[in-house]
Amino acid sequence: MKAVEYLVRDRLATLGLDAIAELTHFACTSEDINSASYALTVKRAVEGVWLPALDSVIAKLRELAVEHADAAMLSRTHGQPATPSTMGKELAVFAWRLERVRGRIAASEYLAKFSGATGTWSAHLSADPDADWPTISREYIEGLGIDFNVLTTQIESHDWQVELYDHVRHAGGILHNLATDIWTYISLGYFAQIPVAGATGSSTMPHKINPIRFENAEANLELSGALLNSLSQTLVTSRMQRDLTDSTTQRNIGVAFGHSLLALDNLRRGLDAISLSRDVLLDDLDHNWEVLAEAIQTVIRAEVVAGRSTITDPYALLKDLTRGHRVGAAELAEFVEKLEIGDAAKQRLLALTPATYTGIAEQLAR
Repeated sequence: MKAVEYLVRDRLATLGLDAIAELTHFACTSEDINSASYALTVKRAVEGVWLPALDSVIAKLRELAVEHADAAMLSRTHGQPATPSTMGKELAVFAWRLERVRGRIAASEYLAKFSGATGTWSAHLSADPDADWPTISREYIEGLGIDFNVLTTQIESHDWQVELYDHVRHAGGILHNLATDIWTYISLGYFAQIPVAGATGSSTMPHKINPIRFENAEANLELSGALLNSLSQTLVTSRMQRDLTDSTTQRNIGVAFGHSLLALDNLRRGLDAISLSRDVLLDDLDHNWEVLAEAIQTVIRAEVVAGRSTITDPYALLKDLTRGHRVGAAELAEFVEKLEIGDAAKQRLLALTPATYTGIAEQLAR
């Protein structure tokens, strides 16, 4: 800070402003300058660079969600075949989650102090006891386009940074979830990767197109998350009026955001280079007719309540039919035909297929 002060003094002298050189760093402590500098730097980085990169990923997810809104797919809860959804709806979930956290990040405060050695304006009042120093300081800081923290120790307390980094880390966790899910969908054959001319894949297996964009994103998000977590844990504490742990810690803010930006870039490029294999989705659904067991038992319950069936414990009935083995269309249709339920309900069930058992997934995606 003293080096910067001397630089400013020299610059004033070259401009013929020696008379005000003594006002350089007047009544300030280093943290009056640093807190404003970090607030300005981080604000510009988040609003001008990081948020646009996140928005690009969200925009691509929204585009894919609409494009694949009607693409029925087998869900997997606990890794097992479950009630079908659509690929569009599942991608829309990620866009929805990210937009929610994005709103919190966009609403972040960027606070700075300007109140002297221990936040009391002591030196200021000694020099001019009649000036309204808190108001003067607030007007100056807010004039820079950042927010003013009126009550501090020697340092601005960094709570705004803790809040911001926790939100960015939260967004990173959602993005990490996206990367691992897309990787898994690729491994299942749901997505095919579009070959890039001239690109090298596996060193020994030329048939492979490795999902490296999503793997790189995953690793960079883990590094970013670890750094952001460390920043949050360290910056929340300062011993009494000041210690220097924050000084070293804050030098890694750019590294944390840098890894996050690498991840966002890889995710955006990766999402541009995948193509949905609808035939694979439909084939997977056709091999898992047992997922309709949920629909059948639920319809039976509704029929019992309506007085059109006397079946007891429909869950156990369907468990005996479906648990631990595959059930085909013909076997399921034969089972439904024999059920003691109303004709309308029976026809609804007979018309149902795994590919049409998606509820309002398409509408949700759109």
